[in-house]
Amino acid sequence: MTTTQNDTGDSRDCTPLLTRAAEAETTRDPSSVMTLLADSGDTGGRLTAYRSTFAEGAVGAPAHLHTEASEMFYVLDGALQVLVGEEITVLRAGDFLLVPPNTLHAFAAAPGATADVLFVFTPGAGRFDYLRLLGRVMRGEADPQEIKDSSERFDNHYVDSPVWREAIAAGL
Repeated sequence: MTTTQNDTGDSRDCTPLLTRAAEAETTRDPSSVMTLLADSGDTGGRLTAYRSTFAEGAVGAPAHLHTEASEMFYVLDGALQVLVGEEITVLRAGDFLLVPPNTLHAFAAAPGATADVLFVFTPGAGRFDYLRLLGRVMRGEADPQEIKDSSERFDNHYVDSPVWREAIAAGL
């Protein structure tokens, strides 16, 4: 099976893609490991997919939204606490969630649990560079301002959510 890199996102240039677990790139921060599976340049812009494993008590992402992409969550194992709009719910192994564009959301490992989650974004948006940057920021190797400066590039727009802020302060 061959793959074609296509940074233009031209969907006509997509070929089958196989990412072997042993060969997948990983990036990590103090509380999670992200396994990079398929980025938009590999899928003709169709999607981006990665797997994240969160340690117990790990905060995954603060409140944010995407203006172009839908984000899908599929919980492989454990439990993930998710904010969607103003509602917080827990996803468990086998649960699937679709968050459409312009919908406020956030996520973290549920209290007392780890989480293993497959994330898929469609259309893809070169998210691997964002995940690499996020790992560097979380490890203290890059300035957090770089995340703020990249919001348009990666379609990742952080917003304040009193509901999520209070849940995090209370230990979820």
